Amino acid sequence: MGLTDEEFAQVVRILGRQPNYTETGLFSVMWSEHCSYKNSKPVLRRFPTKGPRVLQGPGEGAGIVDIGDNQAVVFKVESHNHPSAIEPYQGAATGVGGIIRDVFSMGARPIAMLNSLRFGELTTPRMKYLFENVVAGIAGYGNCMGIPTVGGEVVFDPCYDGNPLVNAMCVGLIDHDKIQKGVAQGIGNPVMYVGAATGRDGIHGATFASEELSDASEAKRPAVQVGDPFMEKLLLEACLELINTDAVVGIQDMGAAGLTSSSAEMASKAGNGVELDLDLVPQREKGMTPYEMMLSESQERMLVVVKKGREPEVEAIFEKWGLHSVVIGRVTDDGKLRLLHKGKVAAEVPVDSLAEDAPVYHKPSTEPAYYRENASADTVLIDEPADYSEALRAVLAAPTVASKEWVYSQYDYMVRTDTAVRPGSDAAVVAIRGTRKALAMSIDCNGRYVYLDPQAGGAIAVAEAARNVVCSGAEPLAITDCLNFGSPEKPEIFWQFEKAVDGMSEACRVLDTPVIGGNVSLYNETLGEAIYPTPVVGMVGLVHDTDHITTQSFKSEGDVILLLGETKDELGGSEYQKMVNGSIAGRPPAIDLEVEKRLQQTVLTSIQKGLVASAHDLAEGGLAVALVESAEPGLGVRVEWNIDLRPDAALFSESQSRILLSVKPDHEAEVRKIAEKNGIVCTRIGTVGGNDVRITINRREIMNTPLSDLKAAWKDAIACLMA
Repeated sequence: MGLTDEEFAQVVRILGRQPNYTETGLFSVMWSEHCSYKNSKPVLRRFPTKGPRVLQGPGEGAGIVDIGDNQAVVFKVESHNHPSAIEPYQGAATGVGGIIRDVFSMGARPIAMLNSLRFGELTTPRMKYLFENVVAGIAGYGNCMGIPTVGGEVVFDPCYDGNPLVNAMCVGLIDHDKIQKGVAQGIGNPVMYVGAATGRDGIHGATFASEELSDASEAKRPAVQVGDPFMEKLLLEACLELINTDAVVGIQDMGAAGLTSSSAEMASKAGNGVELDLDLVPQREKGMTPYEMMLSESQERMLVVVKKGREPEVEAIFEKWGLHSVVIGRVTDDGKLRLLHKGKVAAEVPVDSLAEDAPVYHKPSTEPAYYRENASADTVLIDEPADYSEALRAVLAAPTVASKEWVYSQYDYMVRTDTAVRPGSDAAVVAIRGTRKALAMSIDCNGRYVYLDPQAGGAIAVAEAARNVVCSGAEPLAITDCLNFGSPEKPEIFWQFEKAVDGMSEACRVLDTPVIGGNVSLYNETLGEAIYPTPVVGMVGLVHDTDHITTQSFKSEGDVILLLGETKDELGGSEYQKMVNGSIAGRPPAIDLEVEKRLQQTVLTSIQKGLVASAHDLAEGGLAVALVESAEPGLGVRVEWNIDLRPDAALFSESQSRILLSVKPDHEAEVRKIAEKNGIVCTRIGTVGGNDVRITINRREIMNTPLSDLKAAWKDAIACLMA
């Protein structure tokens, strides 16, 4: 069940007796790492979680940030890694379903989905199967729901061979007066079960997510839930209709740990108890035991506490949508979770012991040997490439860098017709109907950087997500995170976790983007080998006027190409280093967060003044990749750049705090003035035009290549591997 001997002894002390089988099951799921954060809670307290715009921070289904005019944005990211490793379609699909419920349980209408995916290299049938079916699962669920999947990222690296990562993010809109919380208040108020019936799927899903994958994991296939997006669509509409009445006291998704977590957490947050009669729970299988009903993670279910006397109104709404709605219990004043079954008490435990009193572990932390060894690693590449065009083609065709059109073309990203910037630019943008405002959203992390230096890599993850949002014309608001790491039992892994959180926390404080919620996914290991530490950051920003919406593509021939920020010889952890050496080493690029903040202010001010035609963050692959991604037919690149670096370092360095702008010649001086005022280096490196990529560095032409050749290498790489 996942409880240690010491934890079981603690349960005995709490109850003053031996727990029965059902009670042991309740504690096992609620005290799992997935539900209790018993290994990560002390570290998570380091995050800044408050700010003038924050209406709801960590602790509810999703976080909420004020965007003015009585409106707020609701968002969260969650992992579904282990289920997706053994049942990729349903694992990914139910990950999408779960995060959608987290958002609409707050009273918000979901308006957009994003995802962050990690796989091994696409060189084996198994990896292609996982990749194809995870993408199909995300598409199958999200498309049926009528919620556009507007953005995301996909990374390929051998460290994810045995343990892919599937992180799903949902963004919703809400009016302030519609905000709901998961609380079981009002003694005697009815507790109602709404949605789909309960089956035996997903039992012990929370504990499965709290252990390493192994050769025996395939046997855990029954722990993977089975989703029904059509049922979820009905549930979403019914719940939002219910929330528009004033009958709801509290509402919560039956996610991880199912009926156990929703009932215990709602009661504990309100300081009350709950009594449930399990004979009344809608069941789709015969002979289900209390243990099975309480631990099932069947999808598309919610627990709702409503005002006494309003039950017929609730039942009428759900009957209209063809869904179950049954009073299965009541709120009590004794602080207990009491379960009745066939006229007998099947379990009785204090709700706080489940929701609040899980043991908290302060794990030992040790700096890994590889980290010390990398401090002296030489990342200067010995030989220049014989052919820069071929080198650039190879980097562009690397699956991590290459176009993800093969993925997002399977998603409906235009449903609802509010998508203003489609997948493929720095951030997706969704317009807010009836206003001049829009929301920009991005999800990001470079696990290589975090592996080489967790603190710097954690800070870069936040900074890059914010940079993407700024390049789209938005003010960064807040983040949600999905912290994917190996086993916390290993001091070296826990050190990675602590340092990454420290870096993220510092970046959030400097950039004014508090953490409003998230997810911790530990034990991402297979046969003792951990993934790269991958703290994924979901960022949402506010576009104050839709006129400010900006994309990465060049717009007009003759526009000036400006590079903001300094380029240094920083190839540690880069795509170019991996391509040349077959591995990564050294330290990742350094980041100065104060410089990053001034860079983002420079770009946002320039965009809001109408001076910027295009903006693109420099990330994997450096300047060379950014130039090709920004170029379009007839809008090629003519670069002449003098810099005190070797051309390969100049082109492929992944130095941080750099953004590529294109501006009309008349606007160059004003952009330079804004940059100078903020202390940001602004270099004119070329102009837009033609159908080639022509690059001269230090008066030496190193490339004159048809843009179509480079674009083809970038665009077709993943499709060719999957063919």
